[in-house]
Amino acid sequence: MTQSSSMKLLGARNMSCIVERMEWNNKMDLIAYGTEKGEVVIQRLNWQKIVTFPTPGEDVRVRSLSWQMDETLLAVGYSNGKVALLDAESETIISGLIYEDDIKKVYFSKAINSQENLGTYTCNAKDKHRKFLPKLQPLTNIDPCLKTLDQKSFPKGSPCFLVVIMRSGKVHLLLLGALQAGSIDLTQHILHPEQFDVYDVRLNGDFNAIYALLRDGQELKMLHFHNQVLQECMAPMLELATHCAHILETKNYINDTQQCLTEAWETVQLEMDNKLTKYANSQPYGLISAHFLELHVFGFATFEVEEFLFETLSEKGFKKIANSVDLSLSNLQGLVFKQLNGSAVNMFYFLNTIAGFGRMSHFFESLISPDVANEAMRACGAFVLKVHELQRTIDTLVYDMKLFHAWMIFTILRLSHQEIPDDLVLTEEENIAMADFLCAMEPELDDRSDDEDEVEPISATPPPVRSKFNLERVGQYLDNNYLTQPYTKDPNQLWDEMVSDNDCLNHCKLFVPHDKNLSLVQQRDKMFNAIDAVFHKPTESISGSFKLSSTVICNDLPPMEPGEGLEDREFVTCSYYVNEAAKSDMMACTISWQEAMILEVSRAGDGLVRCTRIQLEPGIFTSSVHEDFANLRFVDLQFYNESSLSILAQSTSASAGMRPHSFFVQFSLSAARNQCTQHQMGPLVKLKDATVTHSIHDIVDGAAFKGLDGLCDMLAVSGSRKVATVLSDRKRKMTIFEMEIEEEEDDTEMSQASFLDMSKESVLAGVADSEKPDA
Repeated sequence: MTQSSSMKLLGARNMSCIVERMEWNNKMDLIAYGTEKGEVVIQRLNWQKIVTFPTPGEDVRVRSLSWQMDETLLAVGYSNGKVALLDAESETIISGLIYEDDIKKVYFSKAINSQENLGTYTCNAKDKHRKFLPKLQPLTNIDPCLKTLDQKSFPKGSPCFLVVIMRSGKVHLLLLGALQAGSIDLTQHILHPEQFDVYDVRLNGDFNAIYALLRDGQELKMLHFHNQVLQECMAPMLELATHCAHILETKNYINDTQQCLTEAWETVQLEMDNKLTKYANSQPYGLISAHFLELHVFGFATFEVEEFLFETLSEKGFKKIANSVDLSLSNLQGLVFKQLNGSAVNMFYFLNTIAGFGRMSHFFESLISPDVANEAMRACGAFVLKVHELQRTIDTLVYDMKLFHAWMIFTILRLSHQEIPDDLVLTEEENIAMADFLCAMEPELDDRSDDEDEVEPISATPPPVRSKFNLERVGQYLDNNYLTQPYTKDPNQLWDEMVSDNDCLNHCKLFVPHDKNLSLVQQRDKMFNAIDAVFHKPTESISGSFKLSSTVICNDLPPMEPGEGLEDREFVTCSYYVNEAAKSDMMACTISWQEAMILEVSRAGDGLVRCTRIQLEPGIFTSSVHEDFANLRFVDLQFYNESSLSILAQSTSASAGMRPHSFFVQFSLSAARNQCTQHQMGPLVKLKDATVTHSIHDIVDGAAFKGLDGLCDMLAVSGSRKVATVLSDRKRKMTIFEMEIEEEEDDTEMSQASFLDMSKESVLAGVADSEKPDA
């Protein structure tokens, strides 16, 4: 019969908006909830808000929340197909994934116990790169929210899977939230795809199989898929996933550095645009170079040049411009030499390590293709060469600009008959270099013959922007186009001469290719594409290894009618728990409004399935039950721990003048064990014909009831934190209870009336706080 549940009311609050999802952290007093506005709020047990993450877009809903085990990392699934990883500790968005379909659920698996799964392979490469590679310097020129490497490493805490379930039936597995560890399309394994719905998909406790609870036609099924690759390659996958996470971080760092490069280059152009480029644009193309060269060689200045030097510019004004340009170019040099070059070397190290893993075919044969890994390493080497090429181009520009600035100040002083300092007098070598710079200041435009102009159709694209003091030598590297002025060969470089004389060296895979026509952006994208190809193999291998081993038919469902709402046809909600002590996987699901089924699948190798089928209604042998408990239906359920199931129930009928009310039910799984039936896992298991339904009122010491006021809509519990949260009043009121109260405490036994009184007190307190004037 019924008994009272030991729980204590900690407080209740009326929320400012509707709460649609909520989840407790298993270790800290943190609860996360998603609102109807698409916001995610994280708060403490004492109602103190920690952080609020805004919605990713208009009309976006929060579909699912899941905390990483023992960590402050929260996975959020949105209705627009986005999955975000939020860190409550740093209050930042760690990373995000975009899918093309609506999200059904996202969750973190339990932590992977490396001691159990490593087998004969020793995973000892975690953070080993820190011994050899210098730490990348922080990027101070970008938004702090974009800094990923200043926070904790992405594979944070114990290794685990991130599982993303789509409403379309596709399921994606990610190891450490980084490595795509396979996917499966459940619609390929059902008989009636026109009447399909997925409720939950879970990894088993050994990480070598998944359970899928779904609707197939008019049947509620649990499909069991075994995966041989996950079973045999967990340790190599952890190794590969760790390096994949480091590579993703390095890719983000390279992208952020390239953003800083673009901003620094725009600063250089802005400084030049102030006066120098305006003057150059006012002159016919090629004339400014000729006038400056005439001034440099013969010392004669035209009227336009004198007007520009003495009326538009002055010695003091030009020095100010020169200092600004020199500073901007110095920042550009530092970004390329330190940040970009350092991240490229780090990327080469990680790819080289993965290529080494590919040589150990006994462990990595199904995960890494050696040829693809080597191609990615060669593409990274080509990116390193392109970075060095850009570095030499910037160094040349810095030297030329310093020489040009010194010559301009020298010329202004000479023409104004002022005293010229000795350090401004150019040497013979510098005069020759200055003449070469002035000649190349405005490169010759491509001359097209009349025949070519007649054949080629008229293009709607605008003509190219004219060169600005030949700054395009650097700017062309930051555009997603081929280089218009490729880097000139150095006659002192014997290797370039050897490659040009021996074409076979260009096609030899032992050497890194150097395409001098690609820009830095193009070379980066080519490297990223080669890296993405490396991680296609594990996805294909794991996805192809999912084999349907068992189909468990749980119950019949009413047919799906077009336009019919979910609440009009069936009610299916479920919860999952890994029982480490019993080495079993537990799943509880409602199969109708009044019935639920608790499955316990053994992982001991015997293939046993224990099934307990319960109902909220009194049975035919049930003794007299109070009318409040006679007509109940399920609202929500969650595993509290391995021995208790928390149930939120609601009355289906009420006496005249009485509001419907809800009950919190703590159901003892150990007390119900004697009522379970045992089955053998096979290709087809029909539980609906081989199980008996028991009323929870007939199970001795099985159910503990606690009455709640009003209609409750959702439940969130945490056995490790010993707390339970209930949403009521159309999901606008949140009530928190403390569980497992000691018997000697005064607040142990609470009636429904006392709950109502305290709820009213909390509401009145909230109203009083809102009416207080602001300080």
